[in-house]
Amino acid sequence: MLVSFIPMQKVSETGEIDVSDIREAKDVMKGFTSFIEGDVLMAKITPCMENGKGAIAKGLYNKRGFGSTEFFVIRPNQSVVCSEWIYYYTARKSFRLECERNMTGSAGQKRVPKRFLEKCEIPVPSLETQKQIAATLDKVTHTIDLCNALLGKLDLLVKARFVEMFGDLANPECKWEKRKLVEACANNDDIKCGPFGTQLNKDEYTSSGVAVWEIPQINSLFQTLPVHFLTPEKADQLQAYSLIQGDIAMSRKGNVGKCAIFPKGFDDGIIHSDVLRIRLDFSIANPQFMMCQLHFSGDVQRQIEQVSTGAIMAGVNVTKLKQISVYTPPIELQHQFAAFVEQTDKSKLAVQQVLKKAETLKKALMQEYFG
Repeated sequence: MLVSFIPMQKVSETGEIDVSDIREAKDVMKGFTSFIEGDVLMAKITPCMENGKGAIAKGLYNKRGFGSTEFFVIRPNQSVVCSEWIYYYTARKSFRLECERNMTGSAGQKRVPKRFLEKCEIPVPSLETQKQIAATLDKVTHTIDLCNALLGKLDLLVKARFVEMFGDLANPECKWEKRKLVEACANNDDIKCGPFGTQLNKDEYTSSGVAVWEIPQINSLFQTLPVHFLTPEKADQLQAYSLIQGDIAMSRKGNVGKCAIFPKGFDDGIIHSDVLRIRLDFSIANPQFMMCQLHFSGDVQRQIEQVSTGAIMAGVNVTKLKQISVYTPPIELQHQFAAFVEQTDKSKLAVQQVLKKAETLKKALMQEYFG
């Protein structure tokens, strides 16, 4: 008998599930968790649980599936509660936080105990009400999924345009001028990470003033506002670590190599020690082109990996990063590419605005329906 096989990576943090892996039941009956059509899957292990991994088992081959032993399988009594109601209840951030507080085990292997889930009580309105609420949430979730998919396609469009205009930069026969990254800057100190140790500590943070730009802002392309600030006097002392319009900010740790261009309309600030600043010579390199090269070129990404060290968490070695090789095509061609990206970004902004509204609405509805 053929069944769907669903390891943890086939379930998303937004309720999506990939059931395309079909296997013989006899090959997966031992050592894996079984479930049927309509069951609710919920990750029990860290960090998958905290990240929200979970889904309704839908579209299973022969309505049967096997998957990771790190899934809880919740089978609803369909005469009392529908699958969608349980999924949305268990997907709530507040519920996941409560699960996190009750996890047991050692670091890296912490799990939600089965007994915690068994004791959970949930509100159960009439089936008709459950289905109406689930249908409303499904519509909002569908809008969110469409927005995320469109944003992904726009990113692919930029990447395709980059390759179309500049070719494969990893090709040894690439015709563009090659130089060290630091040579695309005016000064050696234009590439540097934020202040360490006695130069800046958390006790000096204030609730307002000059912004400290950190990894969350980079990861969100500066859509996330800063949460830490410095007095103007302290910021003046740290001007060597300033972040100004057109600078490329790079994550040194965690999501190593993730970049974002410091945009117009933001006040200058100071970079955190986990952030690295690249300030280009605009006569040599366009920031948009360089950022895309740092992100899209497999050769450059490999170089960044090679200059990232650390046994527990990798961190970029700034001295070595300055020496990685990059290409600098004619600046006019770089500007043409940047103009294309700017137009695409306008489309992305419109989609992001719809996405933000949909996410806000879903959060409000979840609060209204589940408390």
